[in-house]
Amino acid sequence: MNPTTQRTHLRLHGRTQGRLAAVRSVAAPIRAQAEDALAQGGEVVLDFAGIEVTQSFIDELVGALILRHGPEVLERVVFKSCSDDTRAIIEFVATDRCDQFQRSRSH
Repeated sequence: MNPTTQRTHLRLHGRTQGRLAAVRSVAAPIRAQAEDALAQGGEVVLDFAGIEVTQSFIDELVGALILRHGPEVLERVVFKSCSDDTRAIIEFVATDRCDQFQRSRSH
């Protein structure tokens, strides 16, 4: 990271019902905040401390970013305090959506 790059820290704990972030409707406003920060040229830290996630939640949060902005967007997103399960879900969704993005550009 460039020392002059602004970094937006988005804590997910407290934005969910309990410890489980499960629904797309909760992820959408967080993604919108991330997109705003990315549009300003900054980086985004998604802090998963204290929560677990579902694939649906991560698809709305991370998958939608990839489909809209391309796989390069991941170079400006930091995933912090992820459990092993959360990291596995992020990796699965990111791989799937990167593949989908590439396929959509090759036709």
